[in-house]
Amino acid sequence: MITLGIESSCDETAAAILENDTRILSSIVASQIEVHSPYGGVVPELASRKHIEAIAPVVDEAIQSAGITAPMLDGVAVTQGPGLVGSLLVGFSFAKAFAYAMDIPWVGVNHLEGHINSVFLTRTPPAFPFIALLASGGHTAIYHVTSHTTSTLMGQTRDDAAGEAFDKVSKMLDLGYPGGKIISDMARKGDPKKIFFKRAYLDKNEFDFSFSGLKTGVRRYIEKNPRHLKKEVPDIAAGFQASVVDVLSFKLFAAADKMDCQHVAVVGGVAANTSLREKIEATAKRKGMTVHIPPLSLCGDNAAMIAAAGYHHLVQGQTSHLDSDVYSRVKNPGPEDQVFN
Repeated sequence: MITLGIESSCDETAAAILENDTRILSSIVASQIEVHSPYGGVVPELASRKHIEAIAPVVDEAIQSAGITAPMLDGVAVTQGPGLVGSLLVGFSFAKAFAYAMDIPWVGVNHLEGHINSVFLTRTPPAFPFIALLASGGHTAIYHVTSHTTSTLMGQTRDDAAGEAFDKVSKMLDLGYPGGKIISDMARKGDPKKIFFKRAYLDKNEFDFSFSGLKTGVRRYIEKNPRHLKKEVPDIAAGFQASVVDVLSFKLFAAADKMDCQHVAVVGGVAANTSLREKIEATAKRKGMTVHIPPLSLCGDNAAMIAAAGYHHLVQGQTSHLDSDVYSRVKNPGPEDQVFN
C-alpha cells in the first residue's frame, strides 16, 4: 500500500510517501523559520499564506522523489488537528480535493497520534504497550500506548508546552527563534549548577506538567541581574534546560513504573534535545528498560509520521468524508479516556 501523507498543522508544509507502514519513499518539509524568526514565534496568518504557496509544490516533489506517479497512490492521510486552524485548513482541504480527484480513500489523522507513530519508522520500534512522552512546541503529554491507533492520556501540561518554554526563554535572552536548538547549544557552554531554577514536579504521583512558573522564574532572574546578564546567558540556558529535562524524565519513568512498562519512547520536537535524550537513555539503561527515540528528521513536524498513522486507519477501513473538518485542539480527556481510537 502506498500512502501520501500531508502535514500542515503549524509552520511547516510537509508531504511524504510511505510504502506500507514503515518504508519511507520520500519526505519533504518546507520550513517557515525565516518568515517567523523576526517575530520570535509563529504568526498564524503568515503561516497560512505560506502553506498555500507551498502545498502543491511540496506534494509534487514528494511524489517525484518517491519515484512514483499520482495514480500509484492507494490512499491519503492528512493532519486534521490539533493545530492552527488556518494552517490545518490548507493541508486538509488539499488532501480532501486530491483524494476526491484521484478517487482514493483518505483519512484525517490526529497530529499527536502521528508523533507517537514516528517511533515505528525506526529500525527498532517498541513493543506494545509502551509509555510515550510527547514534547513539542504546542504539546507536552504522557500516553500509555496500546496499539498504533489507541493510546490513553496519563497526563499533560496545565499551561505551556515544553517547546514553547524553550522558545520564550530564548526570546527573553535575545537568542533568536526557534529556541529549542539555540538553548540546547548555548547550554553546552554553561554550568547547570550555577543558576538553579525550581523543578515543577507538581504532584509526583501524577503526570501533569507546568512550565509557566519556570518561565516566570527565568524572567525574574533576568530582571534582577541585568548587569551581568550577557556573561551569565550560558548558565541561565543550562539551568533552565536542566529544570525542564529533570521534570520530563522523572514523569516519563514514573508513568512507566506505574504501568509496569519496560519500553519508553520520546517523540515530538523536544525529543531532538541532546540533554533530554542523554538523560532518558542513561536512566533507561540503569533501570534495565528500552528507550525509543526517532531520528532528528522525524522529531519535528513531518508527513511521514502522518502517513504511518493514517496507514493503520486506512487498512482497517476507517476513512474520512467530504464534510469532515479540522479542529484546533482536542478536548481535555480524563486520565482513563482513550484519546486515539
